[in-house]
Amino acid sequence: MEEKATIAIDLGGTRIKLGLVRAGTVLLTSQMESQSGQGLQARLPQLETAINAMLAQARLTAADLSGIGIAIPGIVDPINKRVLTINGKYSDAPNLDLPAWAHETWGLPLYLENDTRAALLGEWQHGSGRGYDNVVLMTLGTGIGTSAVIEGRLLRGRHFQAGILGGHVVINTQGNQCNCGTVGCAEAEASTWSLNERATAHATYPQSLLCGYDTVDYEAVFRCAQQGDALATTLRNDSIAVWAACAYNLVQAYDPEVLILGGGVMASRDAIIPPIQERLNQNAWATWGHVAVVPGTLSDSAALLGVATLAYNLHI
Repeated sequence: MEEKATIAIDLGGTRIKLGLVRAGTVLLTSQMESQSGQGLQARLPQLETAINAMLAQARLTAADLSGIGIAIPGIVDPINKRVLTINGKYSDAPNLDLPAWAHETWGLPLYLENDTRAALLGEWQHGSGRGYDNVVLMTLGTGIGTSAVIEGRLLRGRHFQAGILGGHVVINTQGNQCNCGTVGCAEAEASTWSLNERATAHATYPQSLLCGYDTVDYEAVFRCAQQGDALATTLRNDSIAVWAACAYNLVQAYDPEVLILGGGVMASRDAIIPPIQERLNQNAWATWGHVAVVPGTLSDSAALLGVATLAYNLHI
């Protein structure tokens, strides 16, 4: 009997990605702008329309589906299917009864997970983490996401926040104010959301090539650094140093066999992976050998595949 398909939804801060997944294969995908600042409730009708269009294209009905999986950038309770807290995006999500929405709309069960944890589940089962029992993921994008698999189980913790707050590990006690309220978090020192402010506040910004960009992002920083721009080179090197320190902390905390790097910033992977690998190779406590640093292979489909996996393996 053919395995049923799963509706998968990845609620990103910039884009919402939708997919139909069956047996570890993404059959169809669709995307829309997230408009996350306007909340999730307002987007549910558009999600319904887009999902129904995909079902029609695939010639599937609710009877052909096993459930709906949602990945969201917050702390979630996957047992009771509730968003517990979320920072700045989809702020109304903790007040929504998403299982009721899924049941009333399609008559299907809902599976809910943190987005970085879902992405790790996808990479672990179908991508760069396949074959390992101890894996850490660090995503470099709008923020810094982290998650861990230990001894073949996703790390969640008593309050469902274990492993996913690595971007809020303090790297610099005299550093920048983070959006979480703490000073010197890794995200505040080296993430896309904080980069533009750090760049434009620098004394040499008016003389930098970066001054020609409407918004300074890491694509611009790595490009201008290649061209020899001094400010871009400083921002690139400082950011890589923060990411390497964050990676080192994750390895010390979770003892993985492999560290997977993902996220949009990894378009510059050739400049990012070698110094992080070098930093991890300096770990005096790893007398057994070196943690391998590898890029994620699933890109936009990692979280979709991850939440789809939950539909048939709740105890992973």
